[in-house]
Amino acid sequence: MSPILMSPLVKWTLAAVGGAMVVHWVVKEVRRVNEELDARRARVRIRDQENRPTLRRDPQTGEYRL
Repeated sequence: MSPILMSPLVKWTLAAVGGAMVVHWVVKEVRRVNEELDARRARVRIRDQENRPTLRRDPQTGEYRL
C-alpha cells in the first residue's frame, strides 16, 4: 500500500477550505438559533406587557399609583 503523496501546499489548502466550511456552517447555525430565540422573546414580551399593571394618576394628590 503506497502512501498518498500530496504537497504541503495542497494539504494546507484543503485544511483552510475545510476550516472555512466549518466556520460558515457554525455562523449559519448561530444566526438560526438567535432568530428563534428572538422570536420567542418577542412573544414573551407581548404577553408580559399585557399582564403588567399600569400607573394611574391620582387626581387629588397628583401622584401616580397602581
